[in-house]
Parts: sequence; structure tokens; C-alpha cells
Amino acid sequence: MSALVKLLAGITPPPIVTPQEYDGWQIKWKAIVFRPALLKIEGFLAIGILFYVLFWYIGSSVNASKAKKWISVHLPIYEQQFSRPQSKTGLIQDGYSDSFNFSTGRRNVASLHTIFTLRPRHDFFQWIFQTARTFVDLHYRPVDDIQLDFKLLPGALQDGFVWAIVAKDELLSVKANRWDLVGTLSRRFLFLQLNHSQTLAKTSENAAVPSAFVVMTEYADITENLLKPIGNFNLLNVLQDPKILPYFRSLSITDQPRERPNLPIPVEERQKHVILSLSAPSSSHAADTTALVSAMFQLVDSLNKIHLRPETKNKLKRIREDIDKTIKEDAEKEKALDAKAAAKRKAEEERIAKLSPAEQKKELEKERKRNLRKSQGKVVRK
Repeated sequence: MSALVKLLAGITPPPIVTPQEYDGWQIKWKAIVFRPALLKIEGFLAIGILFYVLFWYIGSSVNASKAKKWISVHLPIYEQQFSRPQSKTGLIQDGYSDSFNFSTGRRNVASLHTIFTLRPRHDFFQWIFQTARTFVDLHYRPVDDIQLDFKLLPGALQDGFVWAIVAKDELLSVKANRWDLVGTLSRRFLFLQLNHSQTLAKTSENAAVPSAFVVMTEYADITENLLKPIGNFNLLNVLQDPKILPYFRSLSITDQPRERPNLPIPVEERQKHVILSLSAPSSSHAADTTALVSAMFQLVDSLNKIHLRPETKNKLKRIREDIDKTIKEDAEKEKALDAKAAAKRKAEEERIAKLSPAEQKKELEKERKRNLRKSQGKVVRK
């Protein structure tokens, strides 16, 4: 009981001492007296909370308005192209900075996910962190991103390949986040110390595209087919529109997953995507990207008219076989390493179980210190 009393006494705030003489401003009504000068800390706390709530309200409203305005301006295009341009609830919000729209019901397109990933304007501390990081990391550039991910139906793209046009200032971001374009090992496989450095798409400038963009392609044959006029559609004319330059981040066509798979994906299960990434325009300029979005449907319909050379098709097939082989080998080596580590751990547990309690305590203390030294070493290396 005494312990409970001590605990309550420890967490009970000290009593408020009201001085007999007070010469500051006060509000008095009957027996109630309000003296602001005695509540300075509480006043600053209330101001801080009010500021944070206002920041959250204004920031979340700006994000919601930006996403809704963009989708409302482009919705007539979606309604023209899809039998189901939106879900029943319309634009779906995931928190205060992310939202998405799902469209389906069109030839050559299984679905279109329109994904908004906006800056965390609702969270003061996240926003400050992002802003401060731009002064430290010159390559860090937080943006309001809109991504249109077209999942193609079987037959919409006969040949599997990887190709992209990327704004030069987005190249580092693409190389860091798109395994399907760069084809390098993801970080979780670096401990295997494997000597695989294959790159799916090679980066180069192309005289035909605007100077602000670079082309990432597996073979020149693919680029030639995509940049030449196909029927009434000409991708070069679309890219040369000066209106899209401030907002264009990347356009990619891929038959590979964006993240490195743990196991090879069977050919019949591989999905093909056309992915357009944009910087979100302000609400007053939301219409600037309508021509580009409308052209994406023409691009999707023109893909089944592409005819690559037989030697290009054979090379693409061999590359994918090699990648599948590498992924399978890596998975087997990782599994073998996991099994070896599990066997070693089990043997160590069995050895410790046979020791006396005092010896077991010593072994556990040694293990704790060993792990502590390892964690300290990792911090120093970082």
C-alpha cells in the first residue's frame, strides 16, 4: 500500500500557488478568476498545439485539393476510355498525403492505377525534415508525384522488353528505385557477395528526343520502333510539347517487376506495364498534363503494332533466361546460408543446454557483449 501511495505522490503535479497580491491583467466573474500571467507555460503549449492543428488542417486540405483537382480535370478522359473510370467512392485516400484512383474496362488495359504520393504537408515535423534534408543532400528532391500505372492485357505487347524515357534530373531516383530498369541486385542480396552486375536498360542520349530527357533501352531496335510514327500516333510529338516539361519525370514500358523478385517469375505470369510518372502540377495548371495523359492511351494501343527484329527477340529471351537463372541461384545460395546458420544456431543451443546454470549465464553474457560490439561496429561504419 505504501508503494502505491509513493507512486501516486510521485506522479501528482504540485499544487498551484496563487499569490495574495497580483497586479497583472485578469478576468474575474463571480468566484472565478483567470490570471493569464500565471499560465505562461500552458499558454505556449496551447499555441504550439493550435499551430500544429492548423498546419495539419491546411496541409491535408492542400493535398486533398491538389489530388481531387487533378483527377477531376482528367476524369473526362478516363470516362471516355474506361467503362469503369472510378470506383464507387471516387478518389480513395490513404492517409493525408497518399490517394489513388482505380480504372478498368478497356481494350488492351487490364487496369489503370492513378497513384498520388504528395509531400506530407499535414505533418510539420516530416515537412521540416524533408525541407532541411534538401540543404544537406543535393540529390534529394522531394516532389508531389503522380503515377499512372497501366497494367496491360495479354497480347497488348507481344514482346517483352524494358524501355524508358527519363528526365535527366530524375535519373538518380530511377536508378535507385527501379530494379526493372537497372537490373542490379537489391540491397538484401549484397551479403551474398555475388559478382552479378547485369544491367537491363542502358542509358544514353538520343538526338530525336528533347535534350532534357535520356533514353533507357535494352537495344536500339526497341527505341527505333517506339519513336517512329505508328499509325496516327507519334510519341516524339507528344514529348516535344513544352507544356509537359515541368511535370514529366519518366515514361517506362516494362515486362519486369519494379523490385527484384526472390524467385523467378514464370513467363505466363509476368505482367507488362506502361508507367507514367509526373510531378503534380498546381491546381491552376492541372490541365497542362491532359494532352500527355490522353496520348498514353494511344501509346498503349500502338504497342501491339511493334515488330522487333528476330535477332533482338532472341537476345531479349536469352537475357531473361540469364536473369531467371541468376535469381534462382541466388535464392538457392540464400537458402543454403539460412540452413547453415540455423544448423549452427541449433548446435550452439544444444551445447549451452548441457552446461550448468552458472556456465549458461556466462555464455549468455558473452553473447550479449558480442552482439553489443557488433552493433557498435555497425554504427561506427555508418
